[in-house]
Amino acid sequence: MRAVVTGAAGFIGSHLCDHLLAAGDTVIGIDALTDYYDPTRKQRNLADARRSPAFSFHPVDVLGPQLDALLDDVDAVYHLAGQPGVRPSWGQEFALYTSRNVLATQRLLEAVRDRPLRKFVHASSSSVYGDAHRFPTPETACPRPVSPYGVTKLAADHLCELYRTTYGVPTASLRLFSVYGPRQRPDMAFARLFAAASGGPPFPLYGDGGQTRDFTYVQDVVSAMRDAACSRFTGIANLGCGRPVSMRQAITIVERIAGPVVLDRRPAPPGDARHTGADITVAARGFGFRPRTRLENGLAAMVAELVRP
Repeated sequence: MRAVVTGAAGFIGSHLCDHLLAAGDTVIGIDALTDYYDPTRKQRNLADARRSPAFSFHPVDVLGPQLDALLDDVDAVYHLAGQPGVRPSWGQEFALYTSRNVLATQRLLEAVRDRPLRKFVHASSSSVYGDAHRFPTPETACPRPVSPYGVTKLAADHLCELYRTTYGVPTASLRLFSVYGPRQRPDMAFARLFAAASGGPPFPLYGDGGQTRDFTYVQDVVSAMRDAACSRFTGIANLGCGRPVSMRQAITIVERIAGPVVLDRRPAPPGDARHTGADITVAARGFGFRPRTRLENGLAAMVAELVRP
């Protein structure tokens, strides 16, 4: 297929580009290279993709005027661009989240609504569920986001569903649960844990460490994204590992792999869900999703990437 990937230089986006290229697809990468973290690091994420003649990169904003020309003759759009982070989404920063997560999604949907797309894959988030009342959590659970970030991701989901039911845009909104792996953003939990184990700043442990997360390996996620694009599935589906672990358990695994971690214990902040866990039945039936990577193996891959020359 000929595919557009927004957010192509990010953690998940760069892995998706590599996966699509390995599958024989032509990939048009789009990324505004915002300063949420070091843009130089994002450029390094694309090192493998840039070696392929089937890859082109365009440092443009989805909200900019250059977008339409990049969508010509495209079979699939993978929309991963957005403003990440639960804790920074409060206060004045919310305007940025609204622009990059809601307005950018609407702009892209509007740009493709009259094009003969095979699939529009939207990277959503488990944050839309907030403190869910049911575990594992199905897509039919009432969304109750507990952060402004979650609110913007839920709004983007609603936009995808509106354009699907009103204009026939073949959207698939995939709600990602705690993705980890090589190239993880420096503000994310495992990147911070490995930094702490290597003599960096202590790891900020919020709350009592009993909170659980359904950590999902990045390669399982990007494989599922392409599978969804190649299937007839449309709608909303969870992508999780199906084996939630507590932060205390995650720290123990990291220490077994990389050494002791100094903890900086802090109160639980607003916006953090206590537990997350995905019911992946819809994804399994819709496009054959089956997570393959155990947490220990995925973390070992992260360490291998960190020590690679």
